[in-house]
Amino acid sequence: MRTLLPEWAPQEAILMAMPSPDTDWLYILGEARQQYLTIIKSLTDEGVRVILLCKDKVEISEFLSSCDQRYLILLEADYNDTWTRDYGPIAIIKDDRLRALDFGFNGWGLKFASNKDNLVNLRLTERYVILPETYRNERSFVLEGGSIETDGEGTLLTTTKCLCSPNRNGGLTKAEAEKELRNRLGVSHVLFLDYGALEGDDTDSHIDTLARIAPENTILFTGCRNLDDPQFEDLIKMRAQLSMFRNAEGMPFNLIELPLPDAIFDENGERLPATYANYLITDSVVFVPTYNQPANDTLAMQTLKIAFPDHKVIGIDCRTLIKQHGSLHCATMQIPTNLFNPEVYVK
Repeated sequence: MRTLLPEWAPQEAILMAMPSPDTDWLYILGEARQQYLTIIKSLTDEGVRVILLCKDKVEISEFLSSCDQRYLILLEADYNDTWTRDYGPIAIIKDDRLRALDFGFNGWGLKFASNKDNLVNLRLTERYVILPETYRNERSFVLEGGSIETDGEGTLLTTTKCLCSPNRNGGLTKAEAEKELRNRLGVSHVLFLDYGALEGDDTDSHIDTLARIAPENTILFTGCRNLDDPQFEDLIKMRAQLSMFRNAEGMPFNLIELPLPDAIFDENGERLPATYANYLITDSVVFVPTYNQPANDTLAMQTLKIAFPDHKVIGIDCRTLIKQHGSLHCATMQIPTNLFNPEVYVK
């Protein structure tokens, strides 16, 4: 029997990857590294361990000297990009034992180079960072961590546009995609969102930009109250579909609406996919992306406190992350307790 772990399961660390000159961050490398410093410091200040992939351990160690070194592990590795959410290991429990599933990653449907990203989990296992006995090769199926949400009780939430993309697994039908998810992840109840898309999103509507499952049978979702916003109609349809969903026991979800950030545009006038749904859950803190929009930022954090009353809620300015069409959840991947080799922590 397999069980896909929810994000709020006990965690060992957060996996991240540092911007380097040979990633897409080159044009604003200094700014990008400051952004990552802000995130890493926010995490380590709260006692959250960060396992950071980097190209040059000595250089990055000096740059991150202001972070609490007790909670920072640097690992030299090669990668194309820094969005570890989508190529990091996906954890399940099988027969009461933890497993690290290594799915295929092809740059969000062949949009970007991914040859190095696709090998990260294998390399971490070969170096005994991921415990070899937990590693399972699932790379015959393309699946990104940002494309799935679970309650840990059998229900999985995803989007049709992403999971049935022709450039991921050849254009599966919903039934075919569901069969793969059931067999590989052990879920018993798959919900496909047919609506919901943010302008500027490169991921084909990853669920972590739109709707997130929370404890107590709750879904937080990206709302839109502005009738003139070109995203309004699709997000309203998404809300209506969410209201029709039921969990594995046939019960409706408690729906909580997150505000939509005011539109943010890049230097070419293209809208960026800013969303508060791209938050990160750790054992005791929910870290929320903010965009220097005091009213919206505050409302988003207050809303998340409703869903996570026992967690501290902390905002992290993610205006640089959004320039590369991602945000806080995209840049991080939780590592459940007992998945990584404890010897990695010996410096």
